[in-house]
Amino acid sequence: MQPISTRQLFAEMVRRSEGEIELDRAALLIAKEEYPDLDVEKYLRRLDRMAEEVRSRLEGIHSPLGIIQTMNRYLFEEEGFTGNTENYYDPRNSFLNQVLDRKTGIPILLSILYMEIGRRIEFPVFGVGFPGHFLVKSPSENGEVLIDPFNKGAILSHADCQTRLDQIYGGALLFQEQFLAIATKKQILTRVLQNLKGIYIRKQNYSKAFSVIERILLINPNHPQEIRDRGLLYYNLERYVQALADLERYVKMVPDAPDRDIVQGHIQVLRKLIASTN
Repeated sequence: MQPISTRQLFAEMVRRSEGEIELDRAALLIAKEEYPDLDVEKYLRRLDRMAEEVRSRLEGIHSPLGIIQTMNRYLFEEEGFTGNTENYYDPRNSFLNQVLDRKTGIPILLSILYMEIGRRIEFPVFGVGFPGHFLVKSPSENGEVLIDPFNKGAILSHADCQTRLDQIYGGALLFQEQFLAIATKKQILTRVLQNLKGIYIRKQNYSKAFSVIERILLINPNHPQEIRDRGLLYYNLERYVQALADLERYVKMVPDAPDRDIVQGHIQVLRKLIASTN
């Protein structure tokens, strides 16, 4: 019997219900396509040990804020995890094994780390798909505590959120309460992959970008923008028949898309290319 591939394991994982998806394992399966020799179980055990270290520091501490402060001290002071501000677009920042080894990463991977330590110590931590900068939050006596794992677990107010938006969008986006909605595990994994796709496209590594899009479409097979982007990558890779099929599907799915005219132009070129080779 053929061994189950990493891609198959990931596909099986993301077909599960929300409560059954193992976020840490799924993130490591994303990394394992980049690092085929990666030992997923070894890194899961490392997360177990880290959680035990936090648990051992929680004796007599019961308040949510006290638990958050203890997690922050362990992760960011003792262990030295920090956001990678110097080389933000290094693809290693998007792989959980590398984040654990190098102790640096982008907001969403450090947030996954924070969530998974919280889950292991039975302290609820939820992902927040904040625009441009992933965060986490946890219930407290006075509502919710919003935490930024990229910035050493800083606790944020709504005013701080607007400051973050101003830094990212130059004042063009006003804070809305809906920005703090809880992200599902599938949304988190999609965002990890979309970040990675953007990095590979920026580096013009189209074959790796294509592989990432294929995994996004395992999570959401009818994601219009990913179907469009896969079509454009097929085009770049000179797989014209597949490119045409994806781009035609995209304009049918989103007939009023703002880029419809551009995509239609690609479709016309592709039809001519295919006709000339037949």
